[in-house]
Amino acid sequence: MSISNNIPIGARESHRIHWYKYASPQTFFPIAGKLIPWFSAIALVLGVIGVYVGFFMAPTDRQQGDAYRIIFLHVPAAWMSMVVYLIMAFWAAMGLAFNTRLSSMMASALAPTGAMFTFLALWTGALWGKPTWGAWWVWDARLTSELILLFLYVGFMALQAAIDEPRRADRAGAVLALVGVINVPVIYFSVQWWNTLHQGSSINLKSAPSMALTMLMGMLIMALAFWAYTIAMTMLRLRCIVLERERHTDWCKQFMETQR
Repeated sequence: MSISNNIPIGARESHRIHWYKYASPQTFFPIAGKLIPWFSAIALVLGVIGVYVGFFMAPTDRQQGDAYRIIFLHVPAAWMSMVVYLIMAFWAAMGLAFNTRLSSMMASALAPTGAMFTFLALWTGALWGKPTWGAWWVWDARLTSELILLFLYVGFMALQAAIDEPRRADRAGAVLALVGVINVPVIYFSVQWWNTLHQGSSINLKSAPSMALTMLMGMLIMALAFWAYTIAMTMLRLRCIVLERERHTDWCKQFMETQR
């Protein structure tokens, strides 16, 4: 007999309702507000540490000199551009499948941050490519697929903005986000599938990293800083979206009154 069968039906339903209540914008709104200052502080502290480690402590590269230090911004930004898209698509799919308002709002809140990281990855890649390849831009497989990712982010936001009715906008955006998911593995595996100028991954779960420990620590710290920044900005933007969409509800009106 399974353990779950020994739990009374009423207790199981109560536990399920207890978790479901956090899917309500009204319930999650104050939680998001409490998370913002914590993750903002974490992002600031880790960002300062990551910049110091990457730009002042990490050794100079034998081949590229100090020009390689752009990777402490470029690589974490590229990671986040793909991860944030997958998370955005997940929440969009949840909203599409279960018609949960908060899930769709979460996807909308994630999109601008993901687009910002994608733009940062492309721009820092251009700054790195100029001294390394002798050109700001080449139609490399990874660069091109990363540019497509930026177009997907912009398309997602533009499509939602073009539709006045929020629920229809959420559904249309979710379909586009899910179709665009196929581009993420293309970005990741592009250096293996095609002969490209872009170097392969320096961090591989199947083997030891091919870089100095200080370099690795600098990149990982910056990645954590970007994660904290993403959470803080997403929660901040989510609260704005909730206030916009729930402005006609009693609880939202009461909240706005207390802020005056």
